[in-house]
Amino acid sequence: MRSHLCGEVTEQLADQSVTLCGWVDRSRDLGGLVFVSLRDYRGIIQVVVDPDNKAAFEVATTLRNEFCVRISGQVRMRPQQQWNEDMATGKVEILADTVEILNTAAPIPMLMNDNDGEDIRLKYRYLDMRRPRMQHNMRIRAALYKAIRTHLDNQDFCEFETPILTKATPEGARDYLVPSRVHDGQFYALPQSPQLFKQLFMMSGMDRYYQIARCFRDEDLRADRQPEFTQLDMEMSFVTEQDVQDIAENMMRDVFKQVLDVKLDTQFPRLTFHDAMDKYGSDKPDLRNPMELISVDEAVKDVEFKVFSGPANDPQGRVAVLRVPGGAVFSRKQIDNYTQLVAKYGGRGLAWIKVKDLDAGREGIQSPIAKFLDDTALQTILEESSAASGDILFFGAGEWLVVSTFMGALRLACGKDLELVEDSWKPLWVTDFPMFEWDEEAGRYFAMHHPFTSARAGSIEELKKAAGKAISSGYDMVLNGSEIGGGSIRIHKPEMQQAVFELLGIGEQEAEDKFGFLLEALKYGCPPHGGIAFGIDRMVALMTGENSIRDVIAYPKTTSAQCLLTSAPSAVDAVALDELHINVIPKPAKRTE
Repeated sequence: MRSHLCGEVTEQLADQSVTLCGWVDRSRDLGGLVFVSLRDYRGIIQVVVDPDNKAAFEVATTLRNEFCVRISGQVRMRPQQQWNEDMATGKVEILADTVEILNTAAPIPMLMNDNDGEDIRLKYRYLDMRRPRMQHNMRIRAALYKAIRTHLDNQDFCEFETPILTKATPEGARDYLVPSRVHDGQFYALPQSPQLFKQLFMMSGMDRYYQIARCFRDEDLRADRQPEFTQLDMEMSFVTEQDVQDIAENMMRDVFKQVLDVKLDTQFPRLTFHDAMDKYGSDKPDLRNPMELISVDEAVKDVEFKVFSGPANDPQGRVAVLRVPGGAVFSRKQIDNYTQLVAKYGGRGLAWIKVKDLDAGREGIQSPIAKFLDDTALQTILEESSAASGDILFFGAGEWLVVSTFMGALRLACGKDLELVEDSWKPLWVTDFPMFEWDEEAGRYFAMHHPFTSARAGSIEELKKAAGKAISSGYDMVLNGSEIGGGSIRIHKPEMQQAVFELLGIGEQEAEDKFGFLLEALKYGCPPHGGIAFGIDRMVALMTGENSIRDVIAYPKTTSAQCLLTSAPSAVDAVALDELHINVIPKPAKRTE
């Protein structure tokens, strides 16, 4: 039906005849001429309809936004003063010979631009996805899929599928359950990840597996979380942590070059979990932000200010300072806002020092806490933080992890507010995570990653003896402050897997009921193996500069897990419920006094 795409019509086609199909982006009747901006997925071209062509002109005067049309005509150069250098087609236009309406459009219920609210965009997603921004996002996603598959196919990986209807297993979030019609009272679960099946592939001798997999988690939503999401799943046999990281790193360099023509670092830097938290207050640090946290425990151990000296003398505590370049201009209201921010992350307050004139010493600073610091402590803090005139120093004091976390949030906020974040790509690996997290309320350990992650401990006895200090063989790939991938070397011996289950409070019978097939498979010559999974939605959001993964997913859910396009979830009829042996019990009405 067409000879060219709209965005392909450039000055190289001048004086040639073309036939285009697309949607009316805009139509203007200027009395003597009708100008139509015709759009398809490759771009927009201007079409001119002359009244001397009566048949075409008559049709053109009826065109409205989003009419689907077919136009034939001759490419001609625009007058040079009308060139639009921002458009690939900005130097040419089409003089129409024929204008054919393929389909009319009812009045469009949205503005078709970024001023549309998200609810209206999601309800009419098929219209929203016609916009250039969404076309770009979805095609970047498709290009990413292609680049991943090409790279991994060339590296001897095989793409295999894993079941969608599977067994419910505890993996950190609630499962979506699917009732079985055939097996009365029993349920399938939708997979939170293909974790166990990809490990079984390694036990099957498949050696290198990957899958672009759909995953499901019934959890509260936010900008970077959806109930159904897509991940790149990879697993390899006979590998070390370094092997997996090298393979994943090479893949990322290749796909970024192929999709965005971006060259990532030759080797990604590495930080341990402890160092990442200590320096940046996050296990997914954004290295584009130049600010770092500095521990000043030694400087304040002997000061009279107990807010500082207490944590400084506590082995589990810390006093950290964040130097914000140029931050001395912050008003009291801005400082109060930052104080409220750190409170959300457990901060009990936010001490500060404004460095007005570094050379003036104590006389050159402004601070409500300066009177509690002796000259030696104050001078040491200024030196260790590399303070300069015009800076502000923010302090956090308390338990190490809490201080690191709220000061990390402050670092991000200040970096954004002062526009200190570089426009660049900063990947890194974060390694050496704790194997377990202790939950005081539950009175037991939880896995930092998942229950199938191997520990660095050499034996079961060593692991049990020092479980709280055990380091896992897990690793995360971080890009610009987002965790885009995470993986580990897996447990490949049944005795070690059983020991980890016990430390996690999963008894022998429960382990057999939920993971019996895995424990059985581990008995039959399971090879050492490991892998990694990447969040496709987060990767595409980073590549396209979107803040929400909903803008890179074709048909996402809202934050209340609803599909506004199809009105899902919805009620089903009684016959279907009877077949599934389900009785829906209405919620009791709320009592009113």
